[in-house]
Amino acid sequence: MCGFTGFLTRETSNAEVLERDCLRMREMLAHRGPDDAGIWTDAGAGIALGHRRLSIVDLSPAGHQPMHSHCGRYVLAFNGEIYNFPDIRKELEDVGGAVPWKGHSDTEVILAAIRHWGVDDTLPRLTGMFSFALWDRQKRKLHLARDRMGEKPLYYGWIGSTFLFGSELKALRVHPRWRGEIDRDALALYVRHNYVPAPFSIYKSVYKLAPGTSLSVEVQRPNWQAAEPVPYWSMRHVAEEGARHRNELDDDQAVDELERVLGSAIARQMVADVPLGAFLSGGIDSSVVVALMQAQSDRPVKTFTIGFEESGYNEAEHAKAVATHLGTDHTELYASPADAIAVIPKLPTLYDEPFADSSQIPTFLVSQLARAHVTVSLSGDGGDELFGGYNRYFWATNIWNKIRWLPRPVRRAAAAGMTSVAPQQWDRIFSNLSPVLPAHLKQRTPGDKIHKLANVLAVRNPEEMYLSFVSHWERPSQLVRDGMEPQTPLTDPSAWAALPNFAQRMMYLDSVTYLPDDILVKVDRAAMGVSLETRVPMLDHHVVEFAWRLPMHMKVRQGKGKWALRQVLYRHVPRSLMERPKMGFGIPLDVWLRGPLRHWAEHLLDERRLTIEGFFDPAPIRQKWREHLAGGRNWQYYLWDILMFQAWLDEGVLRR
Repeated sequence: MCGFTGFLTRETSNAEVLERDCLRMREMLAHRGPDDAGIWTDAGAGIALGHRRLSIVDLSPAGHQPMHSHCGRYVLAFNGEIYNFPDIRKELEDVGGAVPWKGHSDTEVILAAIRHWGVDDTLPRLTGMFSFALWDRQKRKLHLARDRMGEKPLYYGWIGSTFLFGSELKALRVHPRWRGEIDRDALALYVRHNYVPAPFSIYKSVYKLAPGTSLSVEVQRPNWQAAEPVPYWSMRHVAEEGARHRNELDDDQAVDELERVLGSAIARQMVADVPLGAFLSGGIDSSVVVALMQAQSDRPVKTFTIGFEESGYNEAEHAKAVATHLGTDHTELYASPADAIAVIPKLPTLYDEPFADSSQIPTFLVSQLARAHVTVSLSGDGGDELFGGYNRYFWATNIWNKIRWLPRPVRRAAAAGMTSVAPQQWDRIFSNLSPVLPAHLKQRTPGDKIHKLANVLAVRNPEEMYLSFVSHWERPSQLVRDGMEPQTPLTDPSAWAALPNFAQRMMYLDSVTYLPDDILVKVDRAAMGVSLETRVPMLDHHVVEFAWRLPMHMKVRQGKGKWALRQVLYRHVPRSLMERPKMGFGIPLDVWLRGPLRHWAEHLLDERRLTIEGFFDPAPIRQKWREHLAGGRNWQYYLWDILMFQAWLDEGVLRR
């Protein structure tokens, strides 16, 4: 796990200037790689590559980057891990593509593979998480590439006659040619989703490379700015092929095969030359990862949990029970509100562009805890999207099947009736009924969810319902001044996968939007902020492809998601430890905004300030703030979107 950056320019420059500018960029990524650093430039070609290294595999100087191929043609700056590099190395040796190896790093193997097969044929061979910049000295051609699921970040953009790229935006911002202008259209997308979806970034002319794609740039070409990403792997293709060619396995066979495929991915990801552990929340996903790790380990796996004293937000006791049963070496830390609130000033710099998933706070805390003991930590992310874990997969399907037959005027009337009861009254009703409700109906703040449900009753199709479920501010163009939302996979019908049912289509859309742009961003920045490598075995592409071949009844059954994954877990952990409502990884943000965060929030949401800055219409923001403070509504997520943008703006992100 590392960080890299660089640029390609048409301007005449000398090696000293290239190195000076690249050094400034590289040092902005020191947190991603505290163990080693390197720079390589070619003034004649106008190329500079900078790298910061977090040493994980091959800790020797033989892993230094930027790394040159044995033949001298290629120079590589690489971030991530290739888990099957020993297999690729052996294949190269078998087919005569081996080189005199200098060490045992995956970076060296990638270079040898590209030398033998070329970039296009090497990318599909790689199993892992990665982004890289490869310079072809012979063709004077730059190749950028990103892993299939988007675990590792990569930004790029043209600023005049200079092409900038890097693992984080903060590296691009210190280049002398940087001119950062906020993209109001991207801002409109942000306030809908609480993140800026790929390929957009918060800045005009700067983009995220989409997962599973590569981009090639040749500075000599007149139209070099017209270069477009090219896919080498497609989640849509995987999902559609999986739907067409389902596994013909019975229940026991499917669970056996899932345990084998996931266990193999975990075994590959447990290889490291540094201490390794795992996050353990006590939920299904992290518990199954830890269970399969412990089954393959001859010593207790190190596991880490963050707890909160507020009972509605605390999973630490469940995690401890799972850890005790599995016999892990478990460390837990109960964070006080003060501990969590102390993280907030770090968030704008940590996430580099507006990002408002409030679980970023406990994610940072658990990463900080783990880094005190290990350098690598496995996580359970991806299980919800692949195996049907989110409540919306069955809620939305059931709702659509029930309302689709009703005329829209009738649905609008029903919505009016639902919103006539205040959210707090709904909360009290559900609280009184809690002893007799099934687990999947026991919700935190059910009143707000019922009001959100009322908003979707008049939708025209299932995809419109899904968009409403995953939206915060539902009319961003009315909130963001001069901002119009561009199309995304959620709003462009041509990007929708041809899948037979609504739940599958939601899972697909989550996998290409929410997962890479929210979940994986959250984990990568939080962990790399403390120089911790995170690995996500659920997102090994063999696991992903197997999951899409499973029929839906092996994912969602009897009102519960992740059926097959649960069966694997129950082979290692008693069912009684896992049968409880899904909690998520949240904080009591609504209470904090009315209490210890009130003064901070009031400053950022000041009406005069919002008016002068000119990004938002202050009226709807101030209305929600007043309602939230009065306790009449819980607008925590809407307000957090605005607060995280305002805090980011306060960091001077438009300045060099």
